[in-house]
Amino acid sequence: MLNFNLEDVSQVLVGAFALAVPISFSEEAWRLGETLPLPNLLMLLCLSLCFLGFFAYESVFQGNIRHRVFGFFFRVVVAYLIAAMVVGLVLLALDKLPLMTDPLMSLRRVIVIAMPASMGAIVVDSFDKE
Repeated sequence: MLNFNLEDVSQVLVGAFALAVPISFSEEAWRLGETLPLPNLLMLLCLSLCFLGFFAYESVFQGNIRHRVFGFFFRVVVAYLIAAMVVGLVLLALDKLPLMTDPLMSLRRVIVIAMPASMGAIVVDSFDKE
């Protein structure tokens, strides 16, 4: 059974926004997105998903996903994607997301900043346990 409603979406949005905003204003984060080698970016992406999964498993699902495996993976992936979209919107508002001129750099910046933003998203999402 999939239990992810509008309240959950709003919690993920607020949590992602809370951490995306201050980090997105950092030139250091923009430069890191430009200079990190691809293996390191992929490692950040994997670490983000692993930590999201671990936190969701222990906090949101309280270690019980036996009959909710799809819902668990859905929540982790959706939380990351929503956080990434929030990061993208913030960077776009700051004119630091050159989608048309350099889409690869845009994606790299989103990956770097989405790591902490996604953690903020899942933490706020866990306030209302399943």
